[in-house]
Amino acid sequence: MIQDFSAREQKILRSLTTPAKIQKFLDEKIAYNTEPGGDTCYSPRVVLRKRVAHCMEGAMLAAAALEFQGHPPLLVDLEAVRDTDHVLAVYRVRGRWGAVGKSDYSGLRSREPVYRNIRELAMSYFEHFFNKAGEKTLRTYSRPVNLRRFDGIGWTTREECVWEIPNYLCDIPHTRILPRGARIAPMDRRLYVAGRYGGAR
Repeated sequence: MIQDFSAREQKILRSLTTPAKIQKFLDEKIAYNTEPGGDTCYSPRVVLRKRVAHCMEGAMLAAAALEFQGHPPLLVDLEAVRDTDHVLAVYRVRGRWGAVGKSDYSGLRSREPVYRNIRELAMSYFEHFFNKAGEKTLRTYSRPVNLRRFDGIGWTTREECVWEIPNYLCDIPHTRILPRGARIAPMDRRLYVAGRYGGAR
């Protein structure tokens, strides 16, 4: 919740007055968390202090920052095969959906609010969602989840990891993207290289 942040933390979050500024902050001020095995799930407070985040942690920080702009703190889970899931903070402007995201892959970050529904938004990530073998791995997406349901555990400022949120995202129903039996071509080499540009080695 907004009031749980310290004055210093609120000053940082209030300075991120647009989704574009939130994305720029995630890209330039928050390093990618390469903790082995995804062993952390830091709250936004801990991310601001440590200045590292993987996609789940970055999405929670983005959701908290979006709440300062008057948006509900919403997350969407993009589920993959032979790959890790990707989590986005999503928002609406004039009825159209956009997203902010932290990723080690350049194509899995923000989207402008031009998508009519969550399916359209999720599909915009399909060609950019791939594993190191060059397979396109995105398969399902969740509904938007309002993080206010987790206010009781202090998700914004808790010092301990907030595993309850990713566990919940994994458990809720997801909508399939591909028809059964669909055959998907491997990544184009140029798009593969572009997607890994700037990523951790």
